Amino acid sequence: MKISIIVAMDEDGAIGKNDALPWRLKSDMERFRKLTEGDGFNSVIMGRKTWDSLPETFRPLPDRVNIVMSRDTEWSDEGAINALYVGRAIEIAFAEGSEECWIIGGSQIYRIFLDRVDEIHLTEVHTTGSGDVKFPEWNKSEWTQEIIETVDSDDDNQFSSTYSVWKKD
Repeated sequence: MKISIIVAMDEDGAIGKNDALPWRLKSDMERFRKLTEGDGFNSVIMGRKTWDSLPETFRPLPDRVNIVMSRDTEWSDEGAINALYVGRAIEIAFAEGSEECWIIGGSQIYRIFLDRVDEIHLTEVHTTGSGDVKFPEWNKSEWTQEIIETVDSDDDNQFSSTYSVWKKD
């Protein structure tokens, strides 16, 4: 099973503001849905704050196994499977028959999975100072970047962005 991070961040590494995305990028949301759904046999792993930040109409994320990491053993919500630790989250995804497992945030979840992933799917949003939550520091010299697409700002995309895939060397 392939494990990948998918994240959008600004040029300062910001990924969120006030428990929400700090920008509106329709092209990135469509890419996120397409990649994380895949052929319908994928899992997404997120923290409880990320789960709570999803609009109720999209919770759980459809056509994906939704695994929520929480230290609260009593936490539960319809459509989500609670995992207390990294190994359990991966075990659930594997047991559910997932072809790919996507780590979708937040910052703490990205940090604990960073050394376990094969790829980082990064959308760099070409703006700065847009958030109060940051992606964890990572050594880019240990990865190879392939730029896939550049999107200009327009009515559906608040800022221009560059989508790339980083593979571990």
